[in-house]
Amino acid sequence: MAERPFHHGNLRAVLLDEAVAVLREDGADGLSLRDLARRAGVSHGAPRSHFVDRQALVDALAVLGFERLTAAVRRALSGSADLDDRFRRVAMAYVDFAIDDAALMDLMFQASTGGRPGPVRSAAESLFAVLDGALGTAPVDPGEDPRTTFKLLFAATMQGIAALVVARRIDRQQGEQLVEAALGTMLRSDLGTRALGDG
Repeated sequence: MAERPFHHGNLRAVLLDEAVAVLREDGADGLSLRDLARRAGVSHGAPRSHFVDRQALVDALAVLGFERLTAAVRRALSGSADLDDRFRRVAMAYVDFAIDDAALMDLMFQASTGGRPGPVRSAAESLFAVLDGALGTAPVDPGEDPRTTFKLLFAATMQGIAALVVARRIDRQQGEQLVEAALGTMLRSDLGTRALGDG
């Protein structure tokens, strides 16, 4: 592997890029600060100026993943005012990310379920805030929270479809067909109606 030149100020970004590459190649078990130092061409102690330990690296990767997924969802939302088209774009952005960066997606949601306040939780909340924006401004009845249920069902469904593709139980085209079928069902359901109102 050819060494990539970098300035001291962007070593953190280089290490995170290398960590994403390791995730794609070997999964989370392959992550180590020493190996990242070797891949980046720096001393084995250099990464510790940015990540005090492996958990700090994992948390930073989770934040990066949530930021990238949130940016992809934002781009998907910028294209259309039509409810069905809006959700189709968001769903495909979500599924594409979950397929192309499956190990990162797993790491993100494992890190965010720890319940600890901090950057990972904030990054996860930002993603769900953007998804909330996709729901429009339908009024919610007091005592009910259909929007949160809808967002969780949407995320669980899209991650499930992506997991089937990653496991090669279905191909990517079948995955897209499942996305279409799932959205048709969810958007027209009683839950969808209560969560979205007129969209």
